[in-house]
Order: sequence, then structure tokens, then C-alpha cells
Amino acid sequence: MAAQYLDIEDVPESLQKKVHQSLAFKTGSFVWRVKFNTPLNPATVNAANMYLTNEFGEVVKTNIRYDIANNMIEVAPLEPFTEGLFYYLNITTKVRSKGGQRLKEPIKIKFKL
Repeated sequence: MAAQYLDIEDVPESLQKKVHQSLAFKTGSFVWRVKFNTPLNPATVNAANMYLTNEFGEVVKTNIRYDIANNMIEVAPLEPFTEGLFYYLNITTKVRSKGGQRLKEPIKIKFKL
């Protein structure tokens, strides 16, 4: 098993068993992959509804891609993370399923390199 690359500092209790990392090597960047159990409305998968921020509340530029076949969103930073700085993956309740359902609550995961 690969060494932990990120220190995941804070995860909502309901997601404790679902948040994990699988890494083969360190690259200086990290792509978040968020798998959903139902197909999403692609129009709601965007940088306004899912984004990264640093500990100062500044938004990190990202590329967001929705893999329809696997119901997975990839959030890739376009700039390297700063080691030792805290970051947050934010997923709002504006991300919706194809049927229009929202997440029950927003998700905020705190991590650092």
C-alpha cells in the first residue's frame, strides 16, 4: 500500500468510512475523485457547485470533469498545492441527480499535503 500523501484532517461523520486515498506515487498535485451512487445532472457539476479553497478562503483554480459512465466527478487543481497549507474540498447541495434530488447536506473535507 502506498504511503499517505494527504493528511485528511476533517470529514463529516457520515462520510468517515467513504473517504480514503489510493496513491501509487507523489506528483505534487492531487485529483479528487468523488463517486456518487446515482447519475447526476451534468449541468449541476461545475466550479460554482464543487470547488477547492485554501485555508484563507481563496478559491483554487480547478478542472472539473464528470465521468458519466462511472458517476464520478474529478476535481483537479490547475496549480500545485502548497505543502503544510490547509485546503478544503467543498461540494454544495446544488449538485443534483438527474431526477433533481440534492445532497442532504453540503460536504466539506479538510486536508493538507
